[in-house]
Parts: sequence; C-alpha cells; structure tokens
Amino acid sequence: MVVVVIIGVLIAFIVSISIIIVKNMASPKQMDGIDKLIKQGKIQQAIKAAKSVTARNPRDYTAHYLLGKAYLADNKSELAFLEYKTVNENAVFNGDIPETEFRKKMAELYQKYNESENALKEYLLLTKLEPQNAENDYNVGKLYEQQGKAPLAMGFYQKALTVNKKHAKSWTAIGYLLYRSKQYGEAKKAIDTSIKLNPENYSNYYYLGKILKDNKDLSGACKALEKAQRDPAFRQKALIERGSCLMLAGQTDQAITEYENAIKASKNDSSQETLYARYFLASCYEKARKIDKAIEQWEIIFRKNKNFRDVTSKLNEYKELQNNDSIKEFLTSGNQQFMEMCKKIAKAGFNLESQKTEPTPYGCQMIATEAKGDNWMNVRQQLYLLDFYRETEPLEENAVRRLADKLKAQGCNKGLIITSSEFARAAVQYAESRPLQLVAKDQLEKIMAKAGL
Repeated sequence: MVVVVIIGVLIAFIVSISIIIVKNMASPKQMDGIDKLIKQGKIQQAIKAAKSVTARNPRDYTAHYLLGKAYLADNKSELAFLEYKTVNENAVFNGDIPETEFRKKMAELYQKYNESENALKEYLLLTKLEPQNAENDYNVGKLYEQQGKAPLAMGFYQKALTVNKKHAKSWTAIGYLLYRSKQYGEAKKAIDTSIKLNPENYSNYYYLGKILKDNKDLSGACKALEKAQRDPAFRQKALIERGSCLMLAGQTDQAITEYENAIKASKNDSSQETLYARYFLASCYEKARKIDKAIEQWEIIFRKNKNFRDVTSKLNEYKELQNNDSIKEFLTSGNQQFMEMCKKIAKAGFNLESQKTEPTPYGCQMIATEAKGDNWMNVRQQLYLLDFYRETEPLEENAVRRLADKLKAQGCNKGLIITSSEFARAAVQYAESRPLQLVAKDQLEKIMAKAGL
C-alpha cells in the first residue's frame, strides 16, 4: 500500500514538472506569435494574446513588453507606458527583450509624461549600450539644457561630435548655447556647419538670422529669416524678427506687412509672440503717424495682458489725443500737410517765414527768417533753425544737443525745438546757456489756436 502511494506521488510530481516544462517550451513560441501579430498589423489580436499571458503569469515580463509594444502600435501610449514601467522595474534583460530598443522607447515615454529625470537615466544607460550612437549623447545634452545645466549640456553635445562630427543637431544645439552666451562669432560657425550638413533644417536659419541681426547685417538676416519661415514651428517668430530688421532699416511699410503676417500665423491670440507682433505693429503705425491703428493694437494687447510692456502708459498718453483735434492733426497728418502746418506755427508763434522746409524721421526741419516788415531792406536777415517733433515721449538732451550742433553747420543764429510732448530736465538745462528755445506741448497748443489750427 505504501509503495502504491509513493508511486502515485512520483507520477503526480513528474506530471507537474512536465506541464511546467511544456509551458516554458511553449512560451517563446507564443511570444514569437504575439510579435508576429504586431508586425502584421493585427494589433487587437496581439493585445488579446499578450493580456491572456499576463493574466496567467503576471511575472512574464516579455509578455508585458509585447503588450506595451502593441499598445504603442494602437496609439495608446498611456497604457503602453504602464506596461513598459512594469518591465523596467522588474525585468532582467537576458536577451528575451531587446534592451536597447526598449530603453529608447522608455526614454521617449518618460519625456512624453514629463518624467525628465527618468528619461535622463535611460539616455545615460544608452550612451553605454550604444557608445557609437551620437544621438544618445545629444539627447542627454538636450535634457541637461532643459534643466538649465548649460555646461553639462555643452559637454554632451561636444561628446556627440567626437562620436560623429557630422551630427547636425549637435552643431545646432552648440550654436544656440553659444548664441545665448553672446559668443556670436562661434555661434555663427556652429550654425553654418549645421546648415551645410542639413540645409533643410529651417530652424537653423532662424538662429542664423538672429545672429546676423545682432551683428547689424540686416540684409543677411532678412534672407535667413525668410528661409526660416518654411519651418511651421518657427514661422511666426521668423516673421517678427524679420519685421524688426525692416524696422531697423527704416522700411516701416514692409515691417508692417511682416507683423500683420505674424499675427495671421498665430495659433494663440494670447501668446507672447502674438502680443509682441501686435506691439511692434503698433510701433510701426505710430511711426507712420497712423495713431488710430496703433491705439487699436494697444487696446487688443491691453485686453489680453494689462501688464504687457508700456501699453498702459501708451494708451494714457494718447487718451487726450482723442479729444484734442489740433494735436491729433499735428501727430497724424501726412508730411506735406504737416509741413504747411509747421509754417503757420512758425509765423503765428515767432513771426518767422520758412525759407526751406524738409521732412525728417521725427517730423520736419525748417530754416526760417523773420517776416519782412516795412524796413526789411535795412535789416540783415538772421537765420533760424526749427526742429518740429511729432512725439509723445519727453525729448531728451541728445535731441537738443543735435540741434545745437546743426546751428553752426547751417549758419543759423538761433534754434527752436517745437514738440507735441515735453522736455526732460537734462534737455532744459542744456538749452539754458545756448541760443536755443524749447517749445513744449502746452505752448504749442496756444500757438496752434492763435494760428487757427
């Protein structure tokens, strides 16, 4: 009887061992089958098969890996992330799971779900698993750069180039870091190298344009920024920068077009880029004496962000303008009409007659003499130099100093500055000991009233 029991136990043990062996022998085939289903695009079948395996054996991490892979193919990255994390926390990489491929995908998922520290660990592991792959070093550099660790980032970008000196993205990243540290010459060399290696990476032209702009090469900057617009991610920024170049070159009308296009390219009316496009557009309108249009842009900005730059003070400056027709006309009229107005101001306010009047970027300049009286033939005519400023900001000392320097060059005896704003204290002090007369807004309004303007 005892012998029979012993034999029964042995048979049961042998059967159990056989079942385990059969299961273990079947598992690799089953895993191959799931992988094959994924490759064939039969994703739902692959998910169902992988789930079945993990349900029977939760510690089958190859099945978890394949389930995650199937979820990725089904665009269910969140579910894939959970499966991959399970694998990452438990699996021993002994060849059943391709470690390099897995870690690359794991790093991407960590980045997608804002776990940058874990992503960094994965990429650092990859630099050891694939020491000849420059992309891994580059990805480490990008993560360090995002953490504000520029020296570490630079080190890994340079390491990537020792692995592959033709790694264009690393050249771009180095160029950007150098640009941010104001090393413009070296930054340009790095960007130029990247462009030679990959001329169709249009983001490079954006950085090149900024470097050229900072180096005062406005023509070169405009050409580079035009190419940068081909990258949808940089189109709006490139339009804004190109508008700034055109503004600096004095091409206000063309700058207006660029800023208008930048606003049209906006995907978010409240973004900083869009608000800056509107702000610079308003500056162009102000410069072109289209004050109503400038106010319209400032009001839009104010509704989006009340604290944006000096928009509030700009609106306050022009508030009075809406109810003051004479000053409004002084600020907004066309050049010819404005110069005729200035002639009337000179006559009504100072009994001066224009001999020559020319437009300037800030308003107009006039050479005048005293109006002829009955005995004008017996009097030597004195020359006066008048600068008319269409401004809302107080005039600084440099404007007064510039007029003083012009007096001698023009052979004039006295100078006048007439402005629609005020004068800074330093400007007033500079004029006190010189043959200069300063006429601020309040006095200008009285003269205009006297002239019937």
